[in-house]
Formats: sequence, structure tokens, C-alpha cells
Amino acid sequence: MKPYELISAAIEAAKADDRIGLIPFITAGYPEPAGFLNTLRAVANIGDVVEIGVPFSDPMADGMTIQRSSFVAIQKGVTLKWIFEQLESIAGEIKVPIVLMSYLNPLLAFGFEKLAQCALDSGVCGFIVPDLPFEESREIRQALEQKGIGLIQLVTPATPAERLKMLAKESRGFLYAVTITGITGGGKALPADLTDYLDTVSTASKLPVCAGFGIRTAEDVVIIGKHAAAAIVGSALVEVLEKNQDPAEFLRQLR
Repeated sequence: MKPYELISAAIEAAKADDRIGLIPFITAGYPEPAGFLNTLRAVANIGDVVEIGVPFSDPMADGMTIQRSSFVAIQKGVTLKWIFEQLESIAGEIKVPIVLMSYLNPLLAFGFEKLAQCALDSGVCGFIVPDLPFEESREIRQALEQKGIGLIQLVTPATPAERLKMLAKESRGFLYAVTITGITGGGKALPADLTDYLDTVSTASKLPVCAGFGIRTAEDVVIIGKHAAAAIVGSALVEVLEKNQDPAEFLRQLR
């Protein structure tokens, strides 16, 4: 099984167990680099897939919470190279698939061939790159797929129907359905027309559809679970870490 197929399999296994899939997001090295692996272990014990954010100086799709966490992590020396080294040091220990969320610049600077090999060596199964249009992604997609690593595509409520079908076909691991038109976090209620949108995306995709942005409560997760395969929880979890609270306990409450 290719690494990106492990992502789909983990989400489908949750459905087979009559569970809503849960994908926690953490910023690598936040709030302290020394605690990163323990935080990862804690959330991996609850989540079906774990999404790790690569800190970046201009995270344009992220709200203030994740922007703050990125800034702190960068100030404390967290880099993509450091993340791979940390993950490789415990390769095989984390039993759920790991996905890295990164803006393009750090990946470009790292080099796509090296990126794919380091991902394979460290147990990373896929990448989410929110500022990379599909039309400009051929080079990185080819490098990743040679190692079986997936590039996960994002769609939004503004994505036209034909483009939705194309992105659903080209995505690997899962299709990321952004729940709102805007940035992460913010504490806003999920939009009233969310269910119709998620039903449309799920109909278009043979892969599991996972919904993210603005998911904060168990009630939100239940709503998502009726119309998509999994809920991605980011800003709310990062806020828990910001307050030095127990991330595993927070995630259990979402179940």
C-alpha cells in the first residue's frame, strides 16, 4: 500500500467502526520544540490522521491563532529540516498517517526530490499546500508520487462544479473541503448551507472528504460527520496548546 493510500484507509476504517473520522492539526514545535513529540503522540492516540503545520512567516490561509503559533515556532528555531529529523527519530512509533501542511516556499527551498525522500523516511504520507494552485503543482506532484506520497487538494464553497470534479480526481489520500470562504479560526458558526456543500463535494469524490476550518465543538463534529468522512480540527486545538491544557482530553470531548 502506498503511503497516501494509508490516509484513505485510516479514514475509511473510522467509518467502518461507525465513527466520525477526526484529524487534529498541530503546529510543529508549538508551544515548545522540546514538547513536540509528546504532543504528537498525545493527539495521534485520538486522531485517525494527524496534520502537522510547518511554521511559515506569512500563513495567508490561517487566522490569528495559527499565525501566532507559527511565529513562536519560527522564533524558537523550528524548520522543515528539524521537523523531518524529529519525525524520523520516532519513525514507526506513530501508528496513524501523518500529513504535513505547508506553504510552498519552505518546500521549494528544501527541494522537491529531497522533500519526497525525507517524507518517506520519516513516515509522512501526504502534503497539503494551500497556496499552490493545481495548475502549478506538476513538479511537486511528480516528485511526491514517485515515492507514494500524496498531494491533497483543497476545494471551497466557491469552487466551480467542473473544477471540483477535477480536483477530486487528482487529490490523493482525501479531498479537503474548506467549510468557509475565508481563513481558519475566528470562532464563527459553521455556515447554514454547509450540509448541501459537503453533500455536493462528497458526491463528486471517490476519496474520503474531510472538512476543515471553523470546527470547534462536538456538535460541529457531529454535523460534519453526517455529510463528510472526517472533521479537521486546527485553531481550537492550537488554542488548547496555547493555554497549556491537555490536547488529548480536548480531542476526546469532540468524540
